[in-house]
Amino acid sequence: MEKHHHHSPVGWLEITATDDAITALRIIPQPNHIAHSLHPTITQCCQELDEYFSGKRQHFDVKVHLKGTDFQNKIWEKLQQIPYGKTISYATLAQEVGHPKACRAAGSANGKNPVAIIVPCHRVIAADGGLGGYAYGVGVKKRLLEVEKNGGEKDRLKNDGD
Repeated sequence: MEKHHHHSPVGWLEITATDDAITALRIIPQPNHIAHSLHPTITQCCQELDEYFSGKRQHFDVKVHLKGTDFQNKIWEKLQQIPYGKTISYATLAQEVGHPKACRAAGSANGKNPVAIIVPCHRVIAADGGLGGYAYGVGVKKRLLEVEKNGGEKDRLKNDGD
């Protein structure tokens, strides 16, 4: 396992990878130490993240390896099918994986997504159009949705701790 810390417009990203896939991407407040890796998968991931934040990338090509329950894996697979700049509700997410009454379970699985941004759990919102929750705070979720709405934020997006 390789680990790397990469700064982004929404804060520090902690990226973990095996030889051929990203296994975790977390948004952290500040790393205790800066872990740098020249691992090819992490290098590709960082490049694609920079392109995403600048508006040049709408789909990630870096391989991810997700490990969860069957239900979580169904949810995470469905998340990757939500188009860039679009959102769906937690209820729709549950319905689309064949469990229409499992809205809360879908929300829980969404919140346990180990690969933030690349597996776009931020694209799931409340049925009333509200943002709902987000593991890294609603302010970060709002910013990620704004990146997609505006086609990238470049230097305009500041990390002010929302």
